[in-house]
Parts: sequence; C-alpha cells; structure tokens
Amino acid sequence: MTNGTDHIHTGRRAFLKNGTLVLAATSLSSGMLFAADKASRLRVGLVTDLHYADKAPAGTRHYRETLDKLEAVANQFEQDEPAFLVELGDLIDAADSVDVEQSYLRTINREFSAICKDRHYVLGNHCVDTLKKDEFLGGVEQEKSYYSFDRSGFHFVVLDSCFRGDGEPYGRRNFKWTDANVPAAELEWLNADLQATSKQVIVFAHQRLDVSNSHGVKNNETVRAVLESSGNVLAVFQGHSHQNDLKTIGGINYCTLVAMVEGSGAENNGYSLVEIDPEGTIQVKGFQKQRHYRWERKA
Repeated sequence: MTNGTDHIHTGRRAFLKNGTLVLAATSLSSGMLFAADKASRLRVGLVTDLHYADKAPAGTRHYRETLDKLEAVANQFEQDEPAFLVELGDLIDAADSVDVEQSYLRTINREFSAICKDRHYVLGNHCVDTLKKDEFLGGVEQEKSYYSFDRSGFHFVVLDSCFRGDGEPYGRRNFKWTDANVPAAELEWLNADLQATSKQVIVFAHQRLDVSNSHGVKNNETVRAVLESSGNVLAVFQGHSHQNDLKTIGGINYCTLVAMVEGSGAENNGYSLVEIDPEGTIQVKGFQKQRHYRWERKA
C-alpha cells in the first residue's frame, strides 16, 4: 500500500476505457474526442464526517440517516465509477463501549466498502474516541493510518493528525479533540515521501491544515511548510469543521468538504467526485450541499 506502483485494473471498467481510446484513435468526430478526453481524467470519490451511529439525532447531526445518504452516494458513484474512494475521517460517532463502537463500524463499513474496492480511510478524532487506532484500522482492513500511493501518474498522501501535543496517539478518550498534531516522525516521513516523488501530489487529511482555530492542526504551519517545499502539491482535501471552505496558501488549495451527518433528509447530503486531468487541472463536482470548484495547474 505504501509508495506502491499503480494497480492494474481489469474487467468491465478497464475494457470500456480501452475501447473508448481505440475508438477515439480511429475517429475524429467531436463526440469520440470528448469521450477520450473524459476517459483520460482520474476520478476520485470523496466523503467526510459521516458520524454514523445507531442513536437519536443531537442538534443538527442525524446519525442514523447516514445510511440512507450513503446509499445515494453508492447510486451516484455506480454511474461515475471513480477509480478509488476516500473517506476523510469521522466515519463513526462515539459510543459508550468498544463493542457498540465496533458494531457502528461494521454497519457503516459494510455499506461503504460495497461502493468501491479501492478505498482509503483517513482517521478522524471520532474514529478513535472509544476505539484504538489498530482496532479501527483492523475493522476497515487498512494497514496504516498514514501512507502514500500512486494512481494514474499522480501521488496521493493520507495523513493522520490524531496525535496529542506530546506525541501520544488518540484512543480510548485520552485526548481533547482540539489538540490535533502531526508528530515529528510523521513529518519526517512526509518530507522524505514528497522529496522522493516527481509526480503531482494530492493530500487527504481530517483536521484542517489551513486554520489555527479549534478545528486546525496545532502545528499546521510546519506541515504546510513541508508541503510547500516539495513544489508538487496541488491540493489538500480535508473535513472536520463540517462546512464548505476553500483557502489557497503558498500555491496549494486547501479544500474543506461539507459533512454528510449535518441535517435531515436527502437534500442535506454532501459528497464529491473529483476529476483530475493529466495536466493537473482539478474539478470538484459537489452533490447536494457540497460546492463545486475548478483549479487549473499553474506553471
């Protein structure tokens, strides 16, 4: 999983993609050229802050409705066929016991994992409120909490900011959610990882790297300095504050996505399909409450 080469996918999706490319090579019609251009874009599905739990609503958070909202995501992505899916943290909400928390995780991940075989989970503070990191990761069959991987000529990084200021990992309610940090060992790894690739980079995080308020990573300036020093980072996608937001700092777009758990009913859903063309232009197609964005790669 870490720093791996591109996976080779076979089957219906790959066959259709290759078929489209062959047709485009033998026809100069505008329709075929458009299809070829569309096929050349990498598609990524993004969701965040599902907070699934089998419990009554609290304020604006409707925990049980996440299942219905996720079904809408599955239906949409069945048409769009993203190459992989990323969950940006807080997949589950807190429970009173480990057993109940694990039942929440089994329930939501059964539905989530059916959407796409290639999946990536960013740790959120609620994911490890009652559980420990290895328990959550074991439940979603992911080896590490921070790592990198390549797809279609791009480099992707998953970060873990669920560490206290003293370097201790979150788990079993041993932390304050406002004390989020990227520890020294992870920063060292991140710097080495970015310096080792010449590919354009996209980063996935939970706690925000663009603010210094309660929703921000405490050492966010240090993390941003590492990202900027590589010269290759196009964007950071993050969650945690449950709202649409976009900031551009040091030439990097920091895109905060809206939470799925907020509000009742289908109209209060929120998720995204990100399309990245070979030149690095990024289009974020937002659904329901999620905003749309388009960023062109700067020379």
